[in-house]
Amino acid sequence: MTLLEARGLGKQFGGLHAVQDVDLDVEAGRITAIIGPNGAGKSTLFNLLAGFYRPTSGTVRFQDRDITGMSPHRTVAHGIARTFQTTHLFDDSTVLDNVLSGRIVRSRSTVFDAVLHTPRHRREERHNLDKAMEALEFTGISEYRGDFAGHVPQEVQKRTSIALALATEPQLLLLDEPAAGLTEEETGQFGQLIRRIVDRGVTVCLVEHRMSMVMSLADHILVLDHGKEIASGTPEAVRTDPQVIEAYLGTGHDETTDDQKGADAC
Repeated sequence: MTLLEARGLGKQFGGLHAVQDVDLDVEAGRITAIIGPNGAGKSTLFNLLAGFYRPTSGTVRFQDRDITGMSPHRTVAHGIARTFQTTHLFDDSTVLDNVLSGRIVRSRSTVFDAVLHTPRHRREERHNLDKAMEALEFTGISEYRGDFAGHVPQEVQKRTSIALALATEPQLLLLDEPAAGLTEEETGQFGQLIRRIVDRGVTVCLVEHRMSMVMSLADHILVLDHGKEIASGTPEAVRTDPQVIEAYLGTGHDETTDDQKGADAC
């Protein structure tokens, strides 16, 4: 089943086409990866899907609902959560409080409930705390719950971002370079976490530069170059695609070792 569908999606900044006429299908229960050289338009595409940018052209549908240009708050409420390459956390708040902030979108309490501390507000507070702790335990960082987010290691900050996203109860999780800045060992552990997220019933779409991670995780890969789709398919098909090899290595490379270079690039 197609969970998210983008058709003819484009974003123009002045005279620059950051994303141009891109089609994307994200199948439920699978891992879809978006790759491409630096400046290919990957993060811009994510921002279009999550509502941070309004597209210049094209449409985005989620669960057969048109969400084109919908605000980020509303896309989260509909079940799409997004992380960023650079963690966006409240550094002076605890890890637990950061994750609890993800529960706001699921809140049904009113200002009246909060001021008077009504039974509904107390029930919701307990429920939100349970959900936040569940997300911390799932991502393996519950021991850091009382630490300030700005003082914990980078890997813990990245896991906090994922825990925060999971606390919103998403159906689709957009991960923007989750392994950036991590060691090989940490990258492997993140790959395992992503698998567990999918096993839990959350569909994942990720942007990632670590091709070993992408090739071992992804069920389907979309390749962008200069904002345009140049390939789409299984990891096996993408890694040997001539346009993909050229995009990563450029023209004039040693043709006698194309297959090996293509495999290394992807």
